[in-house]
Amino acid sequence: MEDKYSLNITDDNFEEESTSEELYENYKIIVDKGQSLLRIDKFLMVRIENVSRNKIQKAADNNCIKVNGKAVKSNYRVKPLDVIQVFLTSEPKDIEIIAQNIPIDIVYEDDDLIIVNKPSGMVVHPAYGNYDGTLVNALEYHLNKNLIENNVANYKEHKDHKQALLVHRIDKNTTGLLVVAKNERAQTLLAEQFFYHTIDRMYTALVWGDLAEETGTIDKNVARDSKDRKIMATYDDETIGKHAVTHWKVLERFGYITLIQCKLETGRTHQIRVHMKSIGHPLFNDDTYGGDRILKGTTFTKYKQFVTNCFDILPRQALHATTLGFIHPTTNEKVFFSSALPEDMTEVIEKWRSYSSFNKQEK
Repeated sequence: MEDKYSLNITDDNFEEESTSEELYENYKIIVDKGQSLLRIDKFLMVRIENVSRNKIQKAADNNCIKVNGKAVKSNYRVKPLDVIQVFLTSEPKDIEIIAQNIPIDIVYEDDDLIIVNKPSGMVVHPAYGNYDGTLVNALEYHLNKNLIENNVANYKEHKDHKQALLVHRIDKNTTGLLVVAKNERAQTLLAEQFFYHTIDRMYTALVWGDLAEETGTIDKNVARDSKDRKIMATYDDETIGKHAVTHWKVLERFGYITLIQCKLETGRTHQIRVHMKSIGHPLFNDDTYGGDRILKGTTFTKYKQFVTNCFDILPRQALHATTLGFIHPTTNEKVFFSSALPEDMTEVIEKWRSYSSFNKQEK
């Protein structure tokens, strides 16, 4: 008996993900009663399609294969009624990655990983409709600059060729921190942390309205909207979608909009955006979830012009991935990275701060 399902554990991007591609897969297999003793790597090669023995052994080495809740190595012999869980990074898709010399803001880099501060408007990886100009295209060039500039023929087959291996994604028009692995071992160990929700991620956002409390938690399942498959929706029915939890905290109030901090417990598609909409506080200028129109404030023409000017300065959802913390795959130490708010957000925040201060003085 085999129960296989795919899990999307990331902050996905519909703009770049029209094929609904999943980055990681989780398998649960209950061994048949009549199964004879057999090495688990050989057993899984038969039970999981299109996976190599080497891939299974690497997963076992990284504690990503568990039997009855405990990590096992590849020489473990399966027994009848064993409950096996396998966590694998998915095989690469058939999309040629073209190296492109695109400037990227690298916050940190070592032999295992790269931390990138992604700008607005950049798609993370090639997919239908976005075959180039992505972060992965830029990293292909960055990682193989010497081979490319020295005109090494078939450089992708060279022993020194390096590949950017994705661990998670953030939306095209969301800015901020992203970790990318440089080898399969690092990818698997980082991906496992995302899967078990042990990654520390904090976002900064501007939302419409004045939240009633200083802090709060949104615990609502997230799935594709039943009427519009291009966007997400929240569901109180626990049988629909995937469990999603967002913790929010007010940083500063401006009357008609609020600056908040969001800590992700899970990482579903558009999670912060759809969660904040669900409680009546969509992100400022989020055209997907209704934040691109005036939702709070006065009817005065000057106010409308003020908001329009803010929209022009920040022509996207006001969301920035501010901090990222995880266990380093080699040193096994906790590492933290942070990113300052981008200029478009800081300028709009300052405008609202001045507007709010002026209104208080007038009162």
